Amino acid sequence: MKDKFTLRAEKEGYKARSVYKLKEINNKFNLIKKNDKVLDLGAWPGSWTQYCLEKDCEVVSVDKKKLNFGKSVVCDVFNDEIFKIKGLFDVIVSDMAPNTSGIKELDEGGSFRLVMRVLEIVEKLLKTNGNILFKMFESEETEKVLEKAKKLFKKVKIYRPKATKKRSNEIYILGKDKL
Repeated sequence: MKDKFTLRAEKEGYKARSVYKLKEINNKFNLIKKNDKVLDLGAWPGSWTQYCLEKDCEVVSVDKKKLNFGKSVVCDVFNDEIFKIKGLFDVIVSDMAPNTSGIKELDEGGSFRLVMRVLEIVEKLLKTNGNILFKMFESEETEKVLEKAKKLFKKVKIYRPKATKKRSNEIYILGKDKL
């Protein structure tokens, strides 16, 4: 059965319900501004890219699957080909999650590896004073991620948007003003 966010996304023409998480976070924290250059990691099916394009941003979408709109780069984020993307970005966003198995520790470990890779990408592709937003499955590794993020950004915050499903252990971590 589809929840209200899924139905709303279908009605409003978004590729996924996750767009409402990004909208809420951005309305509250102003991470993405008009004309920003945005890197969307794990972009498929594309609702975060859609939102950024609506804000008149230049968006490069990266995923193993090609988006049928915008500038889409087919690449695994663990492949160093990602560093061949030209230029630095004002904002990097990531709604990536591992393929889940239902085994909590395995899924949390997969999420941790993805997030640590996102932070590596941030070090090389995000401008000074740039912003980051990424999803993580909350776990005992969350503190390690926060420690790493605090070394890269002036401000770091955990946020759980209203559109997050109640049973989910996902959180969003945002970093403002890269050092």
